[in-house]
Amino acid sequence: MTDTAISFADACLDPNLFGDVFTGPTWANWRVIDKAIFGLPLDENELRVFHGLTGRTEAPEAQAEEVWLVIGRRGGKNVKSAALCTYLSTIGVEAYGWRKKLVEGETGVVQLLAVDRDQAGIAFGYIRGFFRKPIFRKMVTRITSDSIELNNGFAVEVTTADQRRVRGRTVVAAVYDEVAFWRSENSTSPDIDVHRAVKPAMATMPGAMVIAISSPYARRGLLWKRYQKYYGKPGKVLVVQAPTWIMNPAITRDGNLVSEAYADDPESASAEFGAEFRSDLESLINIEAVQACVVDGVFERPPERLHSYVAFTDPSGGSADSMTLAIAHKEGDTAILDLIREIKPPFSPEAAVAEFAEVMKRYRISTVYGDRYGAEWVAEAFRKQSINYQHSERVKSAIYLDMLPLLNSRGVDLLDDDRLTRQLTSLERRVGRGTGRDIVDHPKGMHDDVANAVAGAVTLAALSSPSNPATARAWKFKPRMVA
Repeated sequence: MTDTAISFADACLDPNLFGDVFTGPTWANWRVIDKAIFGLPLDENELRVFHGLTGRTEAPEAQAEEVWLVIGRRGGKNVKSAALCTYLSTIGVEAYGWRKKLVEGETGVVQLLAVDRDQAGIAFGYIRGFFRKPIFRKMVTRITSDSIELNNGFAVEVTTADQRRVRGRTVVAAVYDEVAFWRSENSTSPDIDVHRAVKPAMATMPGAMVIAISSPYARRGLLWKRYQKYYGKPGKVLVVQAPTWIMNPAITRDGNLVSEAYADDPESASAEFGAEFRSDLESLINIEAVQACVVDGVFERPPERLHSYVAFTDPSGGSADSMTLAIAHKEGDTAILDLIREIKPPFSPEAAVAEFAEVMKRYRISTVYGDRYGAEWVAEAFRKQSINYQHSERVKSAIYLDMLPLLNSRGVDLLDDDRLTRQLTSLERRVGRGTGRDIVDHPKGMHDDVANAVAGAVTLAALSSPSNPATARAWKFKPRMVA
């Protein structure tokens, strides 16, 4: 950075830049981070704060290449992210000489990658607010629904976290907004995929940086890995961890908002506000176990007369979730998955039932199992198609736990279906408060409609010959002999 450029820390005090937002005692600890990110000297008091936030005893001597900010909710993350995007795309371009690095026709990009469209819209609103300031407004040449183009050859883009939005661009800064919560129906690890795409996009821009700002979640994923590897250690990867009340003293640890959250769900509150990674969540199924059960290149198995088949459906009302069907059978000690059907919303539930019934009749199936969702209309709809609907006495968590030993022992052959793999490997297990029972479910923002139907079908198939009478009784399942 040139010696004449105003630093980000000082820009956050200048009323013509960001000072009208960041002045005051509630932003004091953020000022230490602002200086540490860019390798600015810290005084004695600031060094003590820095140690408390990072676990590092010595101040950084150079700008960070990667910054991982693990901050509690309402700690000022959104507005600070917006300020960083605005600063780096304007003042930063000149300070680092990035404009000289562009070739004719090339546009440099500062990207903010958000967890979903709603969060992207919130972040873009903050950034647009800063670009209304006269000093920045005069640089704007065009504003679209998700970008602000500038007269210096650069642009700010705000989009959902998708590696395809990174490739082919020249990126000078990438802000990962709430990276611990990135989910994708198209990837088992979207955070890692995006990060791998971002780094090469920065290769030609000296001083380019990754800045991740997020509340923590489970002990997995890119944020957790960076925290484990770099927290408290010197170098160009800076990791900060701070609860809400440290970064925003206007919210106190004993105030109603935080104390009520801790009373209601202490594990969740310790992550949301205390910035602690959750210890009560773990992945149910690892990807290696699933991949070992997948038969490559087999996408569906046709019905054969020598097998007896079972079916499980995950019903849906047709407006939000998919309606899914899975069919399976057993050969020897192995449960074989034969078919997956998924009808995505919007759809007619009655038409979906009719489609599923036609498929099941090809496999000589007269009874389908499912949960209690909308039990009466589901049962009636299947009866009209001459299919008996039997609701399962096993709740979803129990079904997943029944399937787990089948996967771990290679006791099931799965179809080659990427959506199934992603849904199975995203399942989370935690201990229910007050019950001590394991609860298995998909994380927020994901679905498990396909996984649920498959888990039900392969577990039923595993019971289709005398093997586990206790589990069979729990299912109220009566094996049908091959006709």
